[in-house]
Amino acid sequence: MQIQDEQQFLELMRGEFEFLRKRLRGMAMISRGIVPNLVLSQRAVDKMLSAARQYLADETGEAMVGFVVENDTPEGLPTIYVLDTISPDETAIRRSHTFQQGDDIQEEVRWWLRENWEFYRNQHRGTDKLPEQFDIPLLYLGDWHKQPGSMIQPSHGDLMTALSYLDDEPDMEYLLVPIVTIGHAPIIGVSDLEVNYITVPMGNDSDMRVDWWYIHQDVRVFQPLHPKVVDQAELPQMMKYAWYVVYEERLNTEYHRLERDGAWISSLILWEADDVPLEVCFIVARQGARELLLLITDADYPHVPPVARVSPSFEGLDLTDEYKAFEELWERSTPVEMPEDWEWHENLYLSDFVEAVEVHLGLRQPSKVTIPVIDEDDSATIDASEAEEATDEGDQDTVDESDDTNSNDVEDNTTKEEAT
Repeated sequence: MQIQDEQQFLELMRGEFEFLRKRLRGMAMISRGIVPNLVLSQRAVDKMLSAARQYLADETGEAMVGFVVENDTPEGLPTIYVLDTISPDETAIRRSHTFQQGDDIQEEVRWWLRENWEFYRNQHRGTDKLPEQFDIPLLYLGDWHKQPGSMIQPSHGDLMTALSYLDDEPDMEYLLVPIVTIGHAPIIGVSDLEVNYITVPMGNDSDMRVDWWYIHQDVRVFQPLHPKVVDQAELPQMMKYAWYVVYEERLNTEYHRLERDGAWISSLILWEADDVPLEVCFIVARQGARELLLLITDADYPHVPPVARVSPSFEGLDLTDEYKAFEELWERSTPVEMPEDWEWHENLYLSDFVEAVEVHLGLRQPSKVTIPVIDEDDSATIDASEAEEATDEGDQDTVDESDDTNSNDVEDNTTKEEAT
């Protein structure tokens, strides 16, 4: 027991020492004015302006993604690069004094961008397409939000939210919390003073102003940053969004239609195409089938038609690890060449495509039978056997009618005799 108590005491002392070290480091950073450099892409600024114009009366905001490049200056200071902003979905709550980001669509977009960026890094490392300083992970940097009036500083609620997030994400050193306000008088001329904001004309004789603040794990208070806006061409490009992000309801409909058709469909799998953007893929299976289908969709689906590969099913395939299963199936699969007369339309769905593939491969019968229209000339020509069958049927009908007549006569005679 004594050894266990000593270990707990040592752990407690280490925790206290680490807490003290961080606070001392934070105080030193404040006293020296040590803050990162800040570089903004023109794309990010333009998207902030577009959102501010769209919600003039209400608060709004977006998530930001980019890089943190350590030791990016002769002084050894890091640089934060804001490359893009991500809008929330329609569940976001926007009021005159309230804004809530909404559902998880932003995380889906961040995942899509991160996966594409990692593939791009692996493909172009050591080439002119990837500067060495940007061979680093893509990060979530924080949220910007628009505040009413002239509230150019983060509120106390913003501070509590930021600290709570940093406590939950100990690996994240920095968090950006820029504040957008509108209705400022246009600034005439250019000042050589370093300020922590940028102004952008809104086209209505007023400017949008963005004040840039950040908070560090060790400092625990907001500090101003001095932004610099650069052309998008000077920074790495982010991938356009995939169809399942842009058309969220489309993804739900695709799953529903395939499941209604009796198919099992995997979660979406981002697969390594020849280059970015990645392809959005699915595994489709039917109970008892000896073949599995791999569906491959382009980021621009349904504007671009899907393609399919067919793979034999085999024992030992673990569908609980869908990425590993997809890789094994891909190695065993062959591409499906659709008939030349088959056409894709944007109003079709993956379930329609799967049906066409299965019919083409002989895995199922068509769900609809097309009856050809017979021309008048052709209708006069009847196969002899069909004519004989028709005649036999006609004779049989005559016999049946005769039997009915005789039966009726017998009934009538019986009735007369009973009456007599």
